[in-house]
Amino acid sequence: MLSERALEIKTNIENLNKQIADVATDCGRSPEEIKLMAVSKTKPIEDIRAAYDAGQRLFGENRINEAAEKFQQLPADAEMHMIGHLQSNKAKIAAESAACVQSIDKIKTARELNKKAVACGKNIDILIEINTSDESSKSGYPSFEIFLRDLNDLLSFNNLKLRGLMTIAPFVDDEDEIRKSFSSLYESFQTLKTEAGNIEIDILSMGMSSDFKIAVQEGSTLVRVGTAIFGRRNY
Repeated sequence: MLSERALEIKTNIENLNKQIADVATDCGRSPEEIKLMAVSKTKPIEDIRAAYDAGQRLFGENRINEAAEKFQQLPADAEMHMIGHLQSNKAKIAAESAACVQSIDKIKTARELNKKAVACGKNIDILIEINTSDESSKSGYPSFEIFLRDLNDLLSFNNLKLRGLMTIAPFVDDEDEIRKSFSSLYESFQTLKTEAGNIEIDILSMGMSSDFKIAVQEGSTLVRVGTAIFGRRNY
């Protein structure tokens, strides 16, 4: 029998998957196009196991040390993505622990991550974080155009595979501002598919607990949800 907490997490995941499917269907998309990521930062391993037991396999963490410690305790098919800012001096831990780093925001970080990935014999997916809200407090390339200057260098790294883009919408109540952030990244995503040549660009990571429905409407293929699954965080 499931504990009360495990049942709560399972129910939340089921409800979210239904909401995502409903929004996708309403705007003419296939629900299968969109993945749900459970953002487990600050949450105990017991909560993550409960999500895993409920069928969740994709998880996101903001702090790589915390992620490495927790995900050693999960089955091998639990996939962890680094979604928080990655410092170059943490690249070794990221290379050893993450299947994907969604928060590449400078060529220096990518170069160091590739070096560490080569050393440990791993191939790692990466997404490029774009600061679409022009907020100085956020990480990410200041613009898609600035990122494009680094594209050829990024594509030259043998152990990194560029898969797409990521952004965080502005924390505002104005739905138009949120939608503008997402639609901007969608346009950049389409451009990147062309600019990257034969590289498969297939992940558009945008949308969190408060705005994932807008993100799905604007083309997101991966939504990063924490609070709506695990409840508010205790820092």
